[in-house]
Amino acid sequence: MAFTFRTLDDADVTGKRVLLRVDFNLPMKDGRVTDATRIDRALPTIKELSDKGARVILLAHFGRPKGKPNAEMTLAPIAPVLSERLGRPVGFADDCIGTVAAGIVEVLKDGDVVLLENTRFHAGEEANEAEFCESLASLGDLYVNDAFSAAHRAHASTEGLAHHLPSYAGRTMQAEIEALQKGLESPEPPVLAIVGGSKVSTKIDVLTNLIDRVDILVIGGGMANTFLAAKGIDVGKSLCEHDLGDTARSIMTRAEEKGCEIVLPVDVVLARGLRSGAPTETVPVEETPEDMMILDAGPKSLEMVKQRMDGAKTLVWNGPLGAFETEPFDVATMGAAHHAAELSRAGRLVSIAGGGDTVAALNQAGVSEDFTYISTAGGAFLEWMEGKALPGVEVLKE
Repeated sequence: MAFTFRTLDDADVTGKRVLLRVDFNLPMKDGRVTDATRIDRALPTIKELSDKGARVILLAHFGRPKGKPNAEMTLAPIAPVLSERLGRPVGFADDCIGTVAAGIVEVLKDGDVVLLENTRFHAGEEANEAEFCESLASLGDLYVNDAFSAAHRAHASTEGLAHHLPSYAGRTMQAEIEALQKGLESPEPPVLAIVGGSKVSTKIDVLTNLIDRVDILVIGGGMANTFLAAKGIDVGKSLCEHDLGDTARSIMTRAEEKGCEIVLPVDVVLARGLRSGAPTETVPVEETPEDMMILDAGPKSLEMVKQRMDGAKTLVWNGPLGAFETEPFDVATMGAAHHAAELSRAGRLVSIAGGGDTVAALNQAGVSEDFTYISTAGGAFLEWMEGKALPGVEVLKE
């Protein structure tokens, strides 16, 4: 069931100190930001708060410093990048609690923005310690969480603060929750899910949860090989978790009981090794030779996926259909991505995608802008697909 939660529309922020949790766990190299996507995602909320006269105090983590300061994991290099993209000055404090943080917060004027140092420099962050939560809470009047990608963690700055201050979802968090509700909580049927990737073992909970919630489940990538093998099909030298045959069979049995159609490849693209430009063969899946590897779904399988998309109203996608990073094994994933984008543009499909590989594949296909929503969250998106409650979202519910 969809639920309601508090957003910035419910908050009076003028003149207030707003503790804003963002996700600035960015790709960095030699102390420089190499991909600012997550900064860009946070800009609307930061800008709105600043424009409304809030004193914006940014909380974020970076890396795994294990509760101690670590110069290699400082957030200091992020402040100038944020300032440039935001088009206004951004201060930086060398700590997120104590006299340093309090001193900087005290001199903030309405509309000012400051970034506090890595919350994980304190052990109290990941332990969600009451004392650390209180120290953070003393710096603000309101708490806004805009870091959906960290919402699966019950840490001080993602969950604990909401018990100490009036709390709200930022615009990115709001968009993410609303999109995910459209995807699985209260979707328009028929619902189609595409789940791919290399291993079934990492997505057993996802598959089990989806069977109860979707009408059609397409299984692709290396995962499909495990299901094919479980049906008695020889998959040659392909990546396959043969020890999970029983698990795959029980998932297929349960899907049948629930009236959820499982779609597996009927033809496959083979090669003797995964390398760019390798000679390939396309065969019906039952004719895979023992010395070859399945590296992509074949053209008939792609047509089946497109047909299922044509009949669906909602698509949830996590994981590629083949080894898309290496040509020519990107054909099925790219073909499915373009078709989903076309249906989304035409208003015929609500398309929601997430997970690192999926986002990379959609970017490679050049269709990211056409999907209804793309989640940049990794673990949180996966746990949502598993049907788990996310602590950082639960505390924002009305």
